[in-house]
Amino acid sequence: MNWLKQQVANVAGTQEPIYGPSAIQSVAKQAETTPYTELQQEDLKWTAMESTCVETQVFYLMADSGHIGMVQVIYSNVAGVHTTCQFNTKIFYPNKDGKPTHNPLWCSDALDNQNFDDPRFSFYADGCAVTLDDTATTYTIKSAINESSIVNLTVSRTSPGFQVGINGKSFFGTDPQQSWGTMRHAFWPRCRVQGSIITKEDGAIDFAGRGLFIHALQGMKPHHAAAKWTFADFQSENYSAIMMEYTTPPSYGSTVVNVGGVVKDGEIIYAGATNTAEHMEVEEDPETQWLPPTALKLTWKGKTKGGDDVNAQLAGSLGERLDKVDIMAKVPGFVKTLVGGVVGTKPYIFQYSPQQNLQLKIKVGDEETVEEGVLFSEATFIS
Repeated sequence: MNWLKQQVANVAGTQEPIYGPSAIQSVAKQAETTPYTELQQEDLKWTAMESTCVETQVFYLMADSGHIGMVQVIYSNVAGVHTTCQFNTKIFYPNKDGKPTHNPLWCSDALDNQNFDDPRFSFYADGCAVTLDDTATTYTIKSAINESSIVNLTVSRTSPGFQVGINGKSFFGTDPQQSWGTMRHAFWPRCRVQGSIITKEDGAIDFAGRGLFIHALQGMKPHHAAAKWTFADFQSENYSAIMMEYTTPPSYGSTVVNVGGVVKDGEIIYAGATNTAEHMEVEEDPETQWLPPTALKLTWKGKTKGGDDVNAQLAGSLGERLDKVDIMAKVPGFVKTLVGGVVGTKPYIFQYSPQQNLQLKIKVGDEETVEEGVLFSEATFIS
């Protein structure tokens, strides 16, 4: 009967019944015995589910010029009936005299004639391609579908990729053997970026610098899986520290799932599910009544592959917000269909990158290191 109720909620877009925390099998359970698995080529395949899902490949860019960017392909399926794909680009401009030189550039375009190569490692559509090379170490992202944002980038990993646990997946459903939903994240946490995004106003913006690649799958309606998110991407000269945390709706006991890791070139120092994201200070946003953070504390705690204790922390003020995104106003119609006008659902993303570089403090065994770097962070509130 629970399965039937869930299917009704899935098709109608309504809120789900209260199943309780036992109805989510968090990836943290896998991570108790297998903290993480290094990604192989097979782990980079598109799933392209034929049932309700949102699957994305997103590349976060931190240019040496001070620009911060994002390029993303979204594959979405509504109830196995309608599949839509979208290509998104966003650029944040560096500050001058304490103020951004431009408002953020946002482009979002529906894709036509989407397809995959036979192994499903690469994605193609009219005017757009995201391709993985034969060594499975470099993605090439090209898009000419919007003259305001012509993309030509390569993103090459400089450390191993990882997924938390055995397969990176949390499962939703009252019967662990027959889950009705999944959530998965796979990461290339430290990448070298080359290439440019050509804009109408500024011409070619050189995005040479560092990057982060995430392949994510929500095998259910997004607002059924998570009520809020905290995401952090820290890049410095020698370290990358990334974190993705979500809290389920009350349907699944408001369960917190956190995956992340700390790496350097050629090496995963730590990855796992024993991390925390604390909104140390918050301030109500009058328009939405959400309480986005103004200061953040991120903690990664675990062990190296060799068994040494790892404790890393990053904390500080988030400074002036980069942007506030009304998801329902910005996203394409198919995502609105997925959310389905549920009462109490008003999704917003609050985006930050502190102008004062924050410090990552990392202790491995008895050795302690402190390094400044650039943080990009998002706090997302859905319901």
